[in-house]
Amino acid sequence: MSELRILAAGSLRVVWPRLIAAFNQQNETSVISTFGPAGLLRQRIAQGEVCDLFASANVAHPQSLMSAGNAINTAIFAHNQLCLSTTAELAATRRDWLDLLSDPALRIATSTPLSDPSGDYTWELFDRIEQHHKGTGYSLKQRALQLVGGPDSSTIPPGMLAASWILNSNQADIFIGYKSYAPLISKEMGIVTLDIPEPYQIRADYALAVCHSKAQPLADFLLSPQAQEILQKTGFNR
Repeated sequence: MSELRILAAGSLRVVWPRLIAAFNQQNETSVISTFGPAGLLRQRIAQGEVCDLFASANVAHPQSLMSAGNAINTAIFAHNQLCLSTTAELAATRRDWLDLLSDPALRIATSTPLSDPSGDYTWELFDRIEQHHKGTGYSLKQRALQLVGGPDSSTIPPGMLAASWILNSNQADIFIGYKSYAPLISKEMGIVTLDIPEPYQIRADYALAVCHSKAQPLADFLLSPQAQEILQKTGFNR
């Protein structure tokens, strides 16, 4: 049986077992998967860590591996968006999402830019807010608490989502993260997700990098209609 070593973005952790199970229905392959912030995983690959396929939450990291000769090819295989998670108590006030973000009394938690694409997308969101509301986006960058996704961030307890852990442990009042988690977050007692409307919403493109030819069948599967249906049912966009 062949073996594949995968490094994958942490936001794929929930859907990944379903994808691999479907892949293995037609392929006898042992898949060893490690999850983490995609920026930090890219650094590990660039520094020589063995990896057959890298699944990133952005396009830039796979492309940088390709440019450096550490990947054979790349392809976009999934899409995501951002949303806000907050306490049911705050949501009950029925305040607009932007009104909540703009309130200086509320603590806003994010992932870490550069280390984690979720943080990069959030900073892009702040830039879009700044375009429409002068000073607000700049203020959000100054106020944001980068609590996850960095090299020195605290470890999220096993089995917990970043949003529920941060909000339930009173580290922040609002968490900005991926919308693919919304179905799971909605099951958490006392936590509510809020959509971010156009023209502020961010499109998060997920791309893979094939680092060894033996991983090409898995890459092809991730682009297949079967895998795309699994991703869509787990909160990702086509």
